[in-house]
Amino acid sequence: MKKFKPTSPGRRNMSVIEHKKTLTATKPEKSLTRGRKRSVGRNYAGRITTRHKGGGVKRRYSEIDFKYNKHDIPAKVATVEYDPSRNAYIGVLNYADGEKRYTVVPQKIKVGDEIIVSENAKVKLGNRLPLSKMPVGTFVYNVELKPNNGAKLIRSAGTYAEVVAQDGDTTQLKMPSTEIRKIRSASWASIGEVSNPEFRLRNYGKAGLKRKLGIRPTVRGSVMNPVDHPHGGGEGKQGIGLRRGPKTRQGKLAYGVKTRKPKKYSNANIVKRRKTKR
Repeated sequence: MKKFKPTSPGRRNMSVIEHKKTLTATKPEKSLTRGRKRSVGRNYAGRITTRHKGGGVKRRYSEIDFKYNKHDIPAKVATVEYDPSRNAYIGVLNYADGEKRYTVVPQKIKVGDEIIVSENAKVKLGNRLPLSKMPVGTFVYNVELKPNNGAKLIRSAGTYAEVVAQDGDTTQLKMPSTEIRKIRSASWASIGEVSNPEFRLRNYGKAGLKRKLGIRPTVRGSVMNPVDHPHGGGEGKQGIGLRRGPKTRQGKLAYGVKTRKPKKYSNANIVKRRKTKR
């Protein structure tokens, strides 16, 4: 991380990630990018369904390969690049048959390293194989929920899951949230930890950088009117009143309240619940 002298209020406490020490390319692979219109928090009718999104610098979308359906064909890492659409680094894989594909790269991978997607692959950084072939204690990312359905779990910067047990036709993974969860052993996963672990330590310093990323301001409910938020109203600073606890703008309980449905279909796959802040 790089920090600055407090030459202005925006510079004070600001920190940035020194991407140049890791990245090897300044421009994306043109054949693997396309234009994409972002929904910026609105639904098909144009109504805002997710607040605090909008604006931002125009960007192209990099098509990431989460299917990993090129089995038993070795590939070399050609580049490590920044992707404006995600917080992890991505890289171009040059397969032996001549095809190029983008992938989310793990930490400590270098240009020229060889990886392979195979049931008989070695347990090595970047390789991809079924969970049943991984020893206990292995760190994995880009995990499938169903076999051959594409990576759905553990894709954000600095995250990883740990293989804690092999139980028949299921594998138990300790997730980044501390939840221990069963995944079918036939599902595939990549070995390693997702790149750019410093992402969570960055201090943006000023609102302008957030706006460039497409993040709009957040207004506290306590400064709104009663018509706009359950916490609103009153003369001067007010608490939340006689309510049972803090609420969202829609009136639902927030902060430390379980929101998972009691009869959700995947409850049987959870061996140990995640630790929640009280």
